[in-house]
Amino acid sequence: MASKEEKSLYDTLNEDRTGVPPAEETFSLEEILAEYGGGRERKILADVERRAAEELEKAAPSEQPPQPAPVPSEQGPAEPEPKQEPAETVPETPAPAPTVDREELRRETLRQAREQMRREEELHREELPRAPHPISMEEVVGRTVDEVMEEQEAGPLLRPRRGLFSRKKLEETEEIYQRPETVPEPENKPEEETIGPEAPFDEAAADCRAAYRRWRSPVLASALISLVATAPLAAEAYGWTVPVWTGDLKLQSIVLLLCLAAVALLCRRVFARGCTLLAEKQCSCELLISLAALAAAGDCAAVLLLPSRTAVAPYAVVSCWALTFAMWGGSRASRGDWEMFRTVSLDDDPPYLVTETERGACKQKGSIPGFYTTAQRTDLVRVWQAVLLPVVLAASVVFAGLSSLGQGRGADFLLNWSAILSAGATFSLPLCWGIPWSRLARHLQKIGCAVAGWSGAERISRRRAMILTDADLFPPGTMQLNGVKVFGEELPKAASYAATLARCAGSGLHRLFDGLLRSECGRYEEADDFSFYEEGGYSANIHGETVLLGTASFMRKMEVRMPGNIHLKTGLFLAVDHQLTAAFAVKYNASENVDYALRMMKRSRITPILAARDPNITPALLKRKFHKGVKVEYPDLTTRVALSEAEQDRGMPRALLLREGLLPYASTVVGSRRLCRAVRRASVLSFFSSAAGLLLSFYLTFSRAYDLIGPLALLVFLLLWTAPVLLMGDWTGRY
Repeated sequence: MASKEEKSLYDTLNEDRTGVPPAEETFSLEEILAEYGGGRERKILADVERRAAEELEKAAPSEQPPQPAPVPSEQGPAEPEPKQEPAETVPETPAPAPTVDREELRRETLRQAREQMRREEELHREELPRAPHPISMEEVVGRTVDEVMEEQEAGPLLRPRRGLFSRKKLEETEEIYQRPETVPEPENKPEEETIGPEAPFDEAAADCRAAYRRWRSPVLASALISLVATAPLAAEAYGWTVPVWTGDLKLQSIVLLLCLAAVALLCRRVFARGCTLLAEKQCSCELLISLAALAAAGDCAAVLLLPSRTAVAPYAVVSCWALTFAMWGGSRASRGDWEMFRTVSLDDDPPYLVTETERGACKQKGSIPGFYTTAQRTDLVRVWQAVLLPVVLAASVVFAGLSSLGQGRGADFLLNWSAILSAGATFSLPLCWGIPWSRLARHLQKIGCAVAGWSGAERISRRRAMILTDADLFPPGTMQLNGVKVFGEELPKAASYAATLARCAGSGLHRLFDGLLRSECGRYEEADDFSFYEEGGYSANIHGETVLLGTASFMRKMEVRMPGNIHLKTGLFLAVDHQLTAAFAVKYNASENVDYALRMMKRSRITPILAARDPNITPALLKRKFHKGVKVEYPDLTTRVALSEAEQDRGMPRALLLREGLLPYASTVVGSRRLCRAVRRASVLSFFSSAAGLLLSFYLTFSRAYDLIGPLALLVFLLLWTAPVLLMGDWTGRY
């Protein structure tokens, strides 16, 4: 038995939505919600129940809704008659007990809903004034349903979703004008290299040769003069007494000053280069060595003019050797440039160049423009010196002032500064680039290669990878055709079809089949719809026939029947319209130069990237033909074809190759990597020794421990730090 409120609600919903009259049977509120619980109807019923409860609480909270009167049954309760039929004894109306249970359940549900809504009302909303008169349930339900329907229809227009959790993004209501020129460019945009004016390579080689001779000629003489100045100091260190020399500080200062002046005259190019780079706002090791020599010369004069100067030998010997090493470093750098330009000038149109790609070094068609521009760029040592040596220079001045003027010994300023600055400007700084570069340039000149200085070597060795094609691994003469077997077809036609597909593929098989085609007096055909296959083969349409060329596994995957008596690991098969036409026995011979190049790449940790178009050239074949330890990167078919096509481009030349084969190509990349590693390590070691010498000399001069930091002791200290740099430079050209 349903209540009056439930009937009114059900009638209203039916009239508003469907127009269907209410059913005769009664439904509870839970049944209505269950029937209309999905989608929009469920939300409407929930809002109706909530608002009805709110209105009842506001209007007449103390009044209870009128209890519906029980509906009397059509027939009164009759006494049971034992002889009556069971159909006549069943009453038409439901029993009173189930009606009472449903009514109690409804009341309990409404009571709980009211309590919950009252608690939410007290927590989140302000209490509104109650209605002055009671409102009936029918009015509340009807008004609430109308409001809910209006809100559902006009909701999105009245309350657009905005804010943090909105699905629609916030839009600017005002447009800000922006000039087209101020559009920001991408940060990682690659720099476009421009080719500047380039001198002829023969003239550049002649200039570098003349510079090499000018730098080299005074080295031996300055070394002999420095050795003469060092000999008395070494004799005294061993306890020998040198007549006229021992004990006479002024005579020692005069002799050392004359030796230093002679060496400075011979090594005047060191002073000129230091001033030239200073005019370009670059602090170089030549500048520090020149200042140390001037400070040492001034200290020799201070021994003669200042009686308060500490009675210790000046550091002119260290400056003489520093100038000698600077001249030697300059001569080695000029020798490397001369070897480079002399090699390039041998051929105005070199066959190959080496440039960098995203995957690694790549050998391409030869091109001269851009090589000179790359070779003239500043090396890494100059860049690091321009950043770090100003700190060394400033620190030497500060430390010299603290150890002399700070202790009231102003006459010892030049003495302390020459010691600290000589320790900071180590002998190895001028050799970090010149020794390795000359060794590599001379080694590459013997095998017909040239690298464009530091910039070229760093670019092609940055990725530590090389792109290898068919011709690199199996050059002409290492592939041969051992036999041909034809199945129901003439050999000239099979040779024409195979040569046509090999030419379209652009693989090393083209030369092999071209010789077969010439011997059979055949000709190339026109091929359409040429395609590569990852399984190891090619396909094309020739004269309306589908032609396949590939390995045995490729033919099986293309559903071509293969005879069981043919077992060729490196054979190629030709099929026309999925019918086997010919079998070619191809033999691959390993070259000693290629094997040596692969071993050299492995020792230098350079990864070969196999970009071969020949379906037989795989990592498994390389392990069978060459040493088993060879490891190559074998990308997918699309990448291999793209990398092999890069060989046909003309990029910026970082190196030039004047000889064929993999060995010159590998020697260039491997040598460039060894050069970069040697220069970096030598530079780091030199700057570390500079910092160590700077701090140690400051501590000893500040403590006035001149017996521990004498000229000979400081000379030995600097020579010991120079020895590893010489070994690294010599190691660059030995591979």
